[in-house]
Amino acid sequence: MTMPATLPDETRPVTAALVMICAMAIIGVIDNVIVTLAQDIGLWQFHLLRTLMALPLAAAMAGLGLGRLMPRRPGRVALRSVLVALAMLFYFSALAIMPIAQALAGLFTSPIFILLITALGMGQRIGPWRILAVAVGFSGILLVLQPDPGNFDWSVLIPVAGGLFYAMGAIATRSLCAGESTVALLTGMLIALGLMGAAGLVWLALFPVETLPGPDGFVTRGWVWPMQRALPWVVVQAVGSVAGVFLIIKAYQQGEPSYVSVFEYSVMVFGPLFAWVAFGQPVGPWQVAGIALIAAAGAIIAVRSK
Repeated sequence: MTMPATLPDETRPVTAALVMICAMAIIGVIDNVIVTLAQDIGLWQFHLLRTLMALPLAAAMAGLGLGRLMPRRPGRVALRSVLVALAMLFYFSALAIMPIAQALAGLFTSPIFILLITALGMGQRIGPWRILAVAVGFSGILLVLQPDPGNFDWSVLIPVAGGLFYAMGAIATRSLCAGESTVALLTGMLIALGLMGAAGLVWLALFPVETLPGPDGFVTRGWVWPMQRALPWVVVQAVGSVAGVFLIIKAYQQGEPSYVSVFEYSVMVFGPLFAWVAFGQPVGPWQVAGIALIAAAGAIIAVRSK
């Protein structure tokens, strides 16, 4: 992936941080419904349905003057859309089979990948405080994931793969898609996810596989009918994701990626807190400590970054 050597000069770090925190509050709530809808439908059907519901909302945003619907540089927007869509496929797959705290911790290896890509691949100077923040955040991620070296479960790498693609998508948002409408970027991501959902359904129709019941069969489940129990949760996801992703894109357009990405850590508070209050999903003391370290990483960046 070829990227410009320099990024746009105009940034609004405080605004970007506040916008990102609002986005994470929305995402932290709506992502908890995945394990519920995964009881009845599959990953691919979910993404196709959500896209069909969300695209009219994106068009309405354009009609209200929140941004143009068509991209200025379709190729770059398409690349960015594919990267983020792949990240979401891995992340939602993880949400169905593990607690949201663990899925989020895997996804939020993305700031580490962003640091490596911007420092090693793009030649940008990364200060010591930002490196310290990433190290603290990574320590928190390990506490939340709690991988067992003696009995390693490869499933913990599913959200980490999402973190890699999310990092590349975040960098592409700022470096490749500067000047693009937020609505155009949102629409591109929705279309990419919808097409991937349709492709997955076609593949499973042609080459069906044995599917486990409940959330364990989320990834391998084809089209399911009827779907009355899952449909309300898909609507919640469609509306909430349009609002949340719109704010995420807006934040990355207004701030430098390795700065803005740290404020995504706030979802590590919103998501598990809502899971605990609404569904009684426990969070152990080590996971609480990990979440505190992740929040501390964001505080270091907020106070010390230039």
